[in-house]
Amino acid sequence: MISTDMALALRDAGLVWHPHSGDRFQLDEPEFDADVFTVSEMTIEPREYPTGRILAFNGTTEWALDSVALEDALWLPHEHQLRELLRGAFRSLRRLTDTHEVEIALRQPGGEEAVLVFQHPEPADAYALAVRELLRRIE
Repeated sequence: MISTDMALALRDAGLVWHPHSGDRFQLDEPEFDADVFTVSEMTIEPREYPTGRILAFNGTTEWALDSVALEDALWLPHEHQLRELLRGAFRSLRRLTDTHEVEIALRQPGGEEAVLVFQHPEPADAYALAVRELLRRIE
């Protein structure tokens, strides 16, 4: 699972979340630091209002919450979601002795291809490092 620090770095880099069933998230509230929630039509569902998007907590999922604004939630993307964000730039994921390595290839202005490698002990965080680099390049 992606680390909270890496999820924060992606959000700070401009990654936008459009919640779907199965997405995981945390709340930017100290009392919920260790809690991970999952979007589900039955318990937590995204709702769109003229004032913005919220995550509505239905039933007894969390007694203290009726809803939270989307900007108060931190998306924890799954590995496959991070890989999809890399699109055609993704080349490979390799497991090394004590780390994982994600390789991407990017076209340079002159048409040349630059190969970049990102390493992290956790595969989701290695993917996140590559996504963060893509976001940095499209600013």
